[in-house]
Amino acid sequence: MSKVLGTEFEFRTSSACQYENNNPRCVEVATNIPGVVAVRNSVTGGAVDFTADEWTAFLAGAKLGEFDLSA
Repeated sequence: MSKVLGTEFEFRTSSACQYENNNPRCVEVATNIPGVVAVRNSVTGGAVDFTADEWTAFLAGAKLGEFDLSA
């Protein structure tokens, strides 16, 4: 489990996650450490952490469609 300053992240699975054919490809997020947001892949367990400001900026961009892929 990922840690910051000796504290373990407490990950929760996205409410949009859907398990298809026992294929648990989901995003998990931890916000239990003040000022830090950690995101991990449920398959690999690989995690990336962000400051609260970075996470807020990312969410704002996502809501505006900045990361939408063109067809």
